[in-house]
Amino acid sequence: MMMQRHAYPDIESLSQGFADFAATTLKNTLARKPQATLVVPGGNTPRHYLPALAKCQLPWDRITVTLSDERWVDVSDEQSNEHLARKYLMAYLPADTPFVGLKTQHKDPFDAVEAIHQRLDHLPLPLSLTVLGLGEDGHIASLFPGMNPDLLSTHHCAAIAPPIAPSLRVSLSLEMLAKSEQITLVVTGKNKRQLLDQLHDHLNSTLPVTWLIQRTRSPLTVFETNDM
Repeated sequence: MMMQRHAYPDIESLSQGFADFAATTLKNTLARKPQATLVVPGGNTPRHYLPALAKCQLPWDRITVTLSDERWVDVSDEQSNEHLARKYLMAYLPADTPFVGLKTQHKDPFDAVEAIHQRLDHLPLPLSLTVLGLGEDGHIASLFPGMNPDLLSTHHCAAIAPPIAPSLRVSLSLEMLAKSEQITLVVTGKNKRQLLDQLHDHLNSTLPVTWLIQRTRSPLTVFETNDM
């Protein structure tokens, strides 16, 4: 089974279900290892479920938080994923919770790939729990249809010039994502649920979410609702 899907009637119940799952996953990792890594995405939906996760009683000083991808803007910008993670998750966590952002002072992400790779290489690996959103076009993190799925697989990250977007981006590589111990998709809206239904019947090899499904060792855990 490539996906284990959990449907909820609204975003509030989804957020609690996700938080319970994430907390259990991280606790299980920390029962086996001294450190864990949590990857969170950007977008609108995390504004709902990240605060729910922050309420969970966990040894946060042993959990390093990082990002699935980042827009190449200042981290104080509203479009920055680091800005979102700090506002909706880190602000509610103990001050000693480790956080590793993806933005550097380089002019663009293409110049920063090696530096970001080295930064990521110091994380507790493999990634313990990777949380991703899903675009209606099937994109995950900042990996979009039409890209080479093995893009810069020698690095933990890749610089991205999205086909239609106002800013350059950096994304964790497909290989980095696929090696995660647990991968969760949080999906809202009818169109995205219909996309998941289609993938259940037939994997579309042009979609980044399919690339991930084909490479990961365990089923993706999906939390979904139609209410947004």
